Amino acid sequence: MSHSIPEPFVWDESFKVFYEKLDEEHKGLFKGIFDVAGAKGDGGKLANLQKLVKAHFDSEEALMKGANYADFASHKGAHDDFLSTLNGLSAPVSDDTVHFAKNWLVNHIKSTDFQYKGKL
Repeated sequence: MSHSIPEPFVWDESFKVFYEKLDEEHKGLFKGIFDVAGAKGDGGKLANLQKLVKAHFDSEEALMKGANYADFASHKGAHDDFLSTLNGLSAPVSDDTVHFAKNWLVNHIKSTDFQYKGKL
């Protein structure tokens, strides 16, 4: 199932996973992608997004490990694939790349992250 990409591209309550730290980090990922979308040629904004994504994935994966989350391996695989794609980018990024990142984040939170609600 594909979820709609919000415009403007900002986090809202429909993305809430009910873990305050993760929700705050998700807000930061939305802002990071929004910033890249607004300045596709700014390598600093892209580098910041890459850093934010890595830090968020590390903290989310640590919570999953700590809870012996059953779907950890496939969830981490999705993270690794996205991070690999993101780290392979350089500025300027294309409109297609921005759309890919927005779509990935929206659908990852609502389809994959939502599966861990109440389990971490």
